[in-house]
Amino acid sequence: MLYRLLKFPAQIVLHLFCRRIQINAPGALNSRGPLLIACNHPNSFLDAIILCTLFKQPVYSLARGDVFKNKWVAFILKSLYIFPVYRTSEGVENLEHNYTTFNACIEIFKRNGIVLIFSEGLCINEWHLRPLKKGTARLAINSWKQNIPLKVMPVGLNYSSFRYFGKNIHIHFEDPITSTGIPLYESEGKAIQDFNKKLYHALSQSVYEINEKDYVSRQQLFNTEHPLFVKAALAIPALLGWLIHLPLYVSALFLIQKRFAKSGHFDSILVGLLFFIYPLYQLLVFTLFFILTHSGWSFALFPLMPFCAWAWLQLRVMVPGKYKKAPH
Repeated sequence: MLYRLLKFPAQIVLHLFCRRIQINAPGALNSRGPLLIACNHPNSFLDAIILCTLFKQPVYSLARGDVFKNKWVAFILKSLYIFPVYRTSEGVENLEHNYTTFNACIEIFKRNGIVLIFSEGLCINEWHLRPLKKGTARLAINSWKQNIPLKVMPVGLNYSSFRYFGKNIHIHFEDPITSTGIPLYESEGKAIQDFNKKLYHALSQSVYEINEKDYVSRQQLFNTEHPLFVKAALAIPALLGWLIHLPLYVSALFLIQKRFAKSGHFDSILVGLLFFIYPLYQLLVFTLFFILTHSGWSFALFPLMPFCAWAWLQLRVMVPGKYKKAPH
């Protein structure tokens, strides 16, 4: 219930945070289960928020186990269809709980559901595909051994930045992997190795490899220019969007900058904060405007504010940093 209740507001906030989301195969968002989405993991919880928000069918996702320590947090996460996966660093005694999570995923597949897993295991803000862990392979192989017609869909997430409001995101879907060619009934190590080779090859086609300081490549890959007439049409709404939302953006940055500036969770925390405070901010702006004008037109602020914020994002410079000449 909580998942379905928050999905539409999350879509709105996502479009207030991201300038453009470009998808190479939009039809993939209509995919039905049993499906395992195998994705890279460059941007913490924001990766899951984006995919769970965009897919038509509900998506269950897996997250690091240490965030489930608090009972109330664990309750909320499970209400959002998020299950824990523990690593050795989070306590060897917790590893047995992974069997419970994987069994829950198997049951979801039997009901033709969708599960999202981050195959690299760790989240690091970078444009690089890291070696894959064994969890994705084990989950897929165990499902196939139970005659579940599971498909594994490789997905590459690419962000124009990890610290920038109004980013562009490129989502690349690759052809699904099936059990064909995987030696399910030979040694488990051989099956895992062959599966990971297939998955890594697919992800390497969709995950950008960019040096952190290579602003030119980022500019070339992510930048999109609107026609002049579009810029002219959006100029006034964009200016209003900047004026109205600047206090909100500055306040949100102030709240998280000191604690999360060097954290891989910066974007996720910022989106989460905006998700909860944006409705309150809209109500505050509406109240002030109504007190000053006593006009029923004040109610128009509720749809106009998100539109003006969106217009502002469209005209922002997208890739931050000092551009340098590309090497020969």
